[in-house]
Amino acid sequence: MTTTLPEAPPAEPGLKAGLKNRHLSMIAIGGVIGAGLFVGSGSGIATAGPGILISYALVGVLVVLVMRMLGEMAAANPTSGSFSAYADRALGRWAGFTIGWLYWFFWVVVLAVEATAGAKILAGWIPAVPQWGWALIVMVVLTASNLVSVSSYGEFEFWFAGIKVVAIAAFIVIGGLAIFGLLPGSDHPASGFSNLTAHGGFLPNGPGAILTGVLMVVFSFMGSEIVTLAAGESADPQGAVTKATNSVIWRIAVFYLGSILIVVSLLRWDDPAILKDGSYVAALSSIGIPHAAQIMNAIVLTSVLSCLNSGLYTASRMAFSLGRRSDAPAAFGRTTDRGVPRSAILASVVFGFVAVAFNYLWPDTVFQFLLNSSGAIALFVWLVICFSQLKMRRIIEREAPEKLVVRMWLYPYLTWATVALITFVLAYMLTDTADGGGRDQVVLSTLVAVGVVVVAVVRQRLGRGAAHDAVTSSKA
Repeated sequence: MTTTLPEAPPAEPGLKAGLKNRHLSMIAIGGVIGAGLFVGSGSGIATAGPGILISYALVGVLVVLVMRMLGEMAAANPTSGSFSAYADRALGRWAGFTIGWLYWFFWVVVLAVEATAGAKILAGWIPAVPQWGWALIVMVVLTASNLVSVSSYGEFEFWFAGIKVVAIAAFIVIGGLAIFGLLPGSDHPASGFSNLTAHGGFLPNGPGAILTGVLMVVFSFMGSEIVTLAAGESADPQGAVTKATNSVIWRIAVFYLGSILIVVSLLRWDDPAILKDGSYVAALSSIGIPHAAQIMNAIVLTSVLSCLNSGLYTASRMAFSLGRRSDAPAAFGRTTDRGVPRSAILASVVFGFVAVAFNYLWPDTVFQFLLNSSGAIALFVWLVICFSQLKMRRIIEREAPEKLVVRMWLYPYLTWATVALITFVLAYMLTDTADGGGRDQVVLSTLVAVGVVVVAVVRQRLGRGAAHDAVTSSKA
């Protein structure tokens, strides 16, 4: 019996090619730099010591492989639904529906996290405005920019991402000079890279800490796939995806591995300031940079706003794609004259506002549940990308081989190796039994995913039943 693959998803009229090459270049570069790099790296360093570099390298390799797979599919068929649309075709309607809604859910929860984080910084600067007021202001301003046009989103993101890139580049240069005693006016002892091994060795807490570090840093990489959604609203989507995919290796090497190497070289891994002040603030303070905490707060705020801006954009485009494929209310798939999916944006931000309210009213119960139930979704998305690519490669080779301008290396062996690595990370998360830890995230995220799959299967069967009834009625 021959299985007929569903037709490719229809083109998505309505969206406008409002993103310029400079927008997409900066989205690609900045998308891989999450606020988690600045905020969460301290915990990883304190856990794994200098060995956290191996943790970042392992996750970096994983992201490079997943992005290569996604780039292969996106260059051949750029669409705002990205991996959800590819899963729809390669694995079935249930898969596209499930991963699309899970990804949307992940980003609207992120909206609440980032809005609260940004509000905390702003309230510290201007306490006259309450923290919830700042959260509201930030959400309203970025919602308004997304509602105007896709180019306004691109412009905001261009500057937000630009500040992040310049900040990390400056940090690497200044820190590198300090490491070798070449920074004028710095009283930091010139130690080279001795801190990597001088305090209990490169792996002071043993090799097992590398895997614990992986769990702590993996989610700071989420967002690298945004460029494949945004490419559909550019003049040259294939070129944008190809460029972003090919450059992901050096972006991760420089911004993640490079900056963390500077931190663990400037400071001993067990320095209390790493957890107390944050790894980057502690590193800047150690070389005598004045007002290091406020400088980093400004950079973290920029990263938070960038994440918020991109999260709202990403959630709305995924909702738009689901609407176009009849997997969400039809209104989500409609756009304004400016090419903006207004209903999809408003629906996403409303849920984001609700999540922000939960964060203030019930941070340890309802909001913690939302966090845990979305915690492993990033890994689920990467798994679906792997399985979709395994099938989509054969479809593209059969239907349009000339569109394979980006190819996954050593297909299918590296794809299966990536599946095994992601599965291993998920299994290892189950050993983290701390409250709100890896086990809670995997279990709750899986329950949510199963619930969405059930809805998808029921919808599909009801749709087939309705179609069968319509055919029977017409024959009668």
